Amino acid sequence: MERSLRAARVATYIYFVLCGTLMGIWVVHIPAIEDRVGISHATLGGLLVLLGLGAFIGMRVAGPLTDRLGSRVVVPAGGILCGAALALPGLARDPWTLAGALLVFGFCNGCLDVSMNAHAVHVEKAYGRPVMSGFHATFSVGGVLASLVGAGAASAGLNPAAGMAAMGAVGIVIALASARALLPAAESPDAGSGSATEPDAAPAARHRGTRGRVWLLAALALMVMLCEGAANDWSALHLKDVLGAPAGTAAFGYGTFAAAMTLGRLLADRFVARFGSMAILRCGAATAAAGITLVALGPWMWAAFAGWALFGLGLSGCVPQLFSAAGHADPAAAGANVSRVAGLGYVGMLAGPAVIGWLTHLVALNHAFVLLTLLCVTTAVGARVLRTGAVHTRESEPAAGIHDRLCGMDLTPCRTSPPAPRPAEDREAEIRRRSRRSP
Repeated sequence: MERSLRAARVATYIYFVLCGTLMGIWVVHIPAIEDRVGISHATLGGLLVLLGLGAFIGMRVAGPLTDRLGSRVVVPAGGILCGAALALPGLARDPWTLAGALLVFGFCNGCLDVSMNAHAVHVEKAYGRPVMSGFHATFSVGGVLASLVGAGAASAGLNPAAGMAAMGAVGIVIALASARALLPAAESPDAGSGSATEPDAAPAARHRGTRGRVWLLAALALMVMLCEGAANDWSALHLKDVLGAPAGTAAFGYGTFAAAMTLGRLLADRFVARFGSMAILRCGAATAAAGITLVALGPWMWAAFAGWALFGLGLSGCVPQLFSAAGHADPAAAGANVSRVAGLGYVGMLAGPAVIGWLTHLVALNHAFVLLTLLCVTTAVGARVLRTGAVHTRESEPAAGIHDRLCGMDLTPCRTSPPAPRPAEDREAEIRRRSRRSP
């Protein structure tokens, strides 16, 4: 059982890397495809909305399908479809075909995104300790891998269509090869254990309460991912336009943010195991608020880099905790709940750059970042919603086991057992000792 669970975790890592790589391959080929199709930046911006729309629809479709068919079916299917759809933007010849290609690719990517996150929740529950942030860190690793592959393909003069098709084919092979290691569909905890005397109103009330809590998680995800989207598009421009940094130096603004976020996600699971998900969300959002405030008000270059690093480090652990809490809220509807949180969060990711851009018509760019400060503070206050979520603690685990897991990435599932009952003679001896001490 431990071996199969460890293999499932490794397979989940692979799918997260795959998803990040396939999306990254599209991103690094955007300039070449824009030139090939012959469209302006404004037209490209409108077409990218279709990519987000397709992803949102795919997330909403894949969530219930994952609950019904199981991650072992939907995750590989999403990977295969995403790999096949990656070739479509490279084959586009005009804006209309590119629009259709982005809509399809976004849909397939959304299916893979939600289904693999739902399976990650399944793996985390089986492990009995936090592992979600590590999965999201490997998604970022996939983006780095895509940039290296794209740079190599461009330097070799490879046609974008051929390069994207080749990477899509590799993605299909990887999705198929990793499918067998995934966990089977989780059984509903209420299946076969319902009580004939339990009133029908009680499950309905619990369902309404769970659904309301999931939508609160989704609202927090929207705010956090809006901040992340704003950083993706405006960090480099902030250094260039506000602080007058050269283009080469300005590019390190986003690099600092992304590196800090990846590092934070690699470490977040260890801190969640020790302090809990609510503390990580609250402290992370507060750290992000301090970082973006430093960016907004700091007039020095070093302050900007430090602020973007704090912003990325603070945000790094927030989204994984929200996804994890949504998946654990109702194991029978983990996919649907993750799709709600991920879908609304994705809306925030797309809206972030546009909202900041609109605010620059009213105030300076750095002052527009104050909105992000307010959103981070609101998230820190709203972190109380995680108080009723799944608690990843192991009170009965030996201290050495906790130390081992906090000091490295341990693929071994958590094994806990209730303390052995004390023998009757020990209890009687303890009673006699206490009676002799009493006056």
